[in-house]
Amino acid sequence: MSFVKSARSGVFWTFLQQFSVQLINLGVQIVLARLLLPSDFGLIAMITIFLALGQSLSDSGMSTSLIRNAENSEKDYGTVFITNLAISIGIYLVVFCVAPLIAVFYEQPILVDLLRVYAVIFILTSFSAIQIAKFSKELRFKVQFQYQLPSTIFGAAVGIIMAYYGFGVWSLVWLNIVQNFLFSLFLWLFYEWRPRFLFDRSVFYNHFSFGYKLTLSSLLNTVYLNLYKILIGKQFSATSVGFFTQADSLRLFPINQLSTVLNKVTFPLFANISDDSAKLRRAYLSAMRLVLSLSSALMLFLILIAQPLFLVVFGEKWLPSVPYFQILCIASIFLPIGTYNLNILKVKGRSDLFLKVEVIKKVIGVLSLAVSLPFGIEAMVWALCLTNVMFAYLNGFFSGKFINYSVIRQLLDSIYVIFLALIPTSVVFLIDSYFFTTLNMNQVFRMLLDLLIFTLVYIPSVWFFNKALLSDIKIILKR
Repeated sequence: MSFVKSARSGVFWTFLQQFSVQLINLGVQIVLARLLLPSDFGLIAMITIFLALGQSLSDSGMSTSLIRNAENSEKDYGTVFITNLAISIGIYLVVFCVAPLIAVFYEQPILVDLLRVYAVIFILTSFSAIQIAKFSKELRFKVQFQYQLPSTIFGAAVGIIMAYYGFGVWSLVWLNIVQNFLFSLFLWLFYEWRPRFLFDRSVFYNHFSFGYKLTLSSLLNTVYLNLYKILIGKQFSATSVGFFTQADSLRLFPINQLSTVLNKVTFPLFANISDDSAKLRRAYLSAMRLVLSLSSALMLFLILIAQPLFLVVFGEKWLPSVPYFQILCIASIFLPIGTYNLNILKVKGRSDLFLKVEVIKKVIGVLSLAVSLPFGIEAMVWALCLTNVMFAYLNGFFSGKFINYSVIRQLLDSIYVIFLALIPTSVVFLIDSYFFTTLNMNQVFRMLLDLLIFTLVYIPSVWFFNKALLSDIKIILKR
């Protein structure tokens, strides 16, 4: 199969995998939100940072190095596999020992057992990380989908059944453990390829020298993103963390599906044209135009329907999450910009610059968090939103130099795309505020009417004022 055909197939199967798997997870999240309490989600959010840190350390950025590497031998795969497995076991033992200290910090004794059981995921994922990297490298997302879908379904069933029978927060823990265990098991039982137990010191240094900088960047990002959950959990309550986490998870769900699909395919594609800056710039512009048009329209529409959405989907007990959700949706509009700019640094092999950018961003972010903390949770959420918007263009300042695309040009282009999405947003807001809210209308019907009006206004706006996007879409459909 040619590279172009592989890329086309990769887009399709990545979309199918991401959409189906995450749609199942969203459905499970909705069911669990009705069966469980906000405090149950808050308890999991309190330990999320330790799980995320452990996961980043377990991989050490070496899987990304495998994807970026032009050619990989069995020694490459075997060396990275052995390294990941050894580090994962070590990280688990550390977490097992420090779990009581974490429980004391939050004054939640149940966190000891939760963390010790949940952290088994570190070891489970190390058995599938190399296969996933190989799938991404070869754009074989169909194979990954075939193994991931059944494991997701089985894990979801376990979580829902446990929640229904009153296992509370443990249903969230075992849902994730079962999903990761079955995915790894299926890969080792039924997939014809598996990593060999080969280790080469020179191969290790090659991948580690690239990967450790990405790992440090990931650690900084993980700590920063979870600082909010830590401080909310410490200063307020598990219930407050639950409200924030639910808002954050829901606003990230649609944008992550969009970004992940394109990111999985565009990163190896960008890597294959990294030596041609002109071609890389054209590919970047096309990807950004498409994803930003979708993200801005989607997130602005979600802001409009936030209250009826939470009421219908999660129930009245989750309504305190609505203001957090609306604020964070603003930040999600700009998330793809930051992601793609960082991808340029990665495909150019500048993991050192990648780390430098992350350090600068996290210093700014921590300072903004410290300033907003005395003013309450909503002020903290606004600080997170505004810094994330700024970070997207800070990434662009550095990456733009490699593709001759200045941050000012990026800012102007993105503002134009977002402005087009603001046109239908304003129309729907006026109609909904002055007509729909005065009627005793079914909430689902109200959201559908809002969506219809938004679509009818947005499509002509793009048709008349964004010819470049239409040209990109025509090329995609034609090819």
